[in-house]
Amino acid sequence: MSHHIDFSSLSLRDTLDLAVAIEEEAKERYDDFAAQLDSHRTGDAAKFFRFMAANEIKHAERLAAKRRDLFKDEPSTADTSKLYDIEAPEFDAARAFMSVRAALDVAMQAEIKAYAFYDSALPQVADPAVRALFVELRDEEAHHQQLIRDTMAKVPAGDGFDPDDFVDAPAAQ
Repeated sequence: MSHHIDFSSLSLRDTLDLAVAIEEEAKERYDDFAAQLDSHRTGDAAKFFRFMAANEIKHAERLAAKRRDLFKDEPSTADTSKLYDIEAPEFDAARAFMSVRAALDVAMQAEIKAYAFYDSALPQVADPAVRALFVELRDEEAHHQQLIRDTMAKVPAGDGFDPDDFVDAPAAQ
């Protein structure tokens, strides 16, 4: 899953800008999912996606603050156009009627994808500060996976939810 980014030449400033963009995209996708599920009255799944969105934006804000501390108002030179879907859940992953367990599965796939992105970039990164940031970002994704696992442990396996319940019964002829 190469996004054609030359990690070997990334500056710390550009890496921070890319990381902020990745987190913001994930937050927007989780917000979209929450809104979609709210409109279908699947409240628990929507609530979980809101929790994930809040996590992503907190992480983005921490990264943005770090960038400001280090680089003040220096303009960004990072090309974020290649970053589509690094951490954001797959665009069509939300279903109209979705159990919390299904929502957790979607989020887990997104966090695994983000972890793999940062982990696969590491061998190409020479700059020690950039490398340290990639390790931190990768570990944050591992932390998100643990949050999801912890939440999954509290959700009953059959969380009383069958998407077929929402399908109209065939009309009698």
